[in-house]
Amino acid sequence: MIGQADDAVFRPVRTGNPFEEAVERLLQAIKLGVVVPGDRLPSERDLAARLNVSRVTLREAIHVLAEAGYVESRRGRYGGTFVNERLPKPRRTPAKRLARELGDGLEDALVLRSALETGAAEAAAARALSEAEREHLCRCLAETSAATLADYRRLDSRLHLAIAEVTGSPSLTSATADVRMRLNELLDAIPLLERNIQHSNDQHQAIVDAILADDPEAARHAMQEHLSGTATLLRAFLA
Repeated sequence: MIGQADDAVFRPVRTGNPFEEAVERLLQAIKLGVVVPGDRLPSERDLAARLNVSRVTLREAIHVLAEAGYVESRRGRYGGTFVNERLPKPRRTPAKRLARELGDGLEDALVLRSALETGAAEAAAARALSEAEREHLCRCLAETSAATLADYRRLDSRLHLAIAEVTGSPSLTSATADVRMRLNELLDAIPLLERNIQHSNDQHQAIVDAILADDPEAARHAMQEHLSGTATLLRAFLA
């Protein structure tokens, strides 16, 4: 299943801004937990081919991420580009300022997320999942439940992406990854609350339980309840 997440983020960039979009794709892979601290990125040749950019452009993108503290390059037989064990802390834009800059963008992102992720939960529950897919969901759930505050946002993102992955739809997985990146900027503007994290973990458990029980209606309902809580917090802090 990891391969599908790779395909969702390491997909060909659009023409016009290959450097900027290569940086965006690499950051997306790191921030959504597709590649985790300590992981090695695919080889330059492979990444350049998958992103449909030149190796020069890819090296420039990697260099920017290295300077920003996200990756490091190692030489030698076991060398390559690795995600740093300690990632930079997200830049926190003041909530009020972000709300002004977004305008109608907040409601747009929340509506899109609701449509995508409730549909993903329902579709995942309606599909006959393989044992590997079930294990993948359970592993992502366990990692999110055990996450520290510093890692919670990334592992939470990874779980939601995993739910989209097990629908078997690469297009849905890509769209979910894109909207999650939009929302993470919003979520980084509000504090992580211990009580809310515990509540989210309980809701995550209900969503995954419904998917594994092959209950599309319950999965959709559990996901909608979960997303509604997040939306309420965002509106409260950004109002």
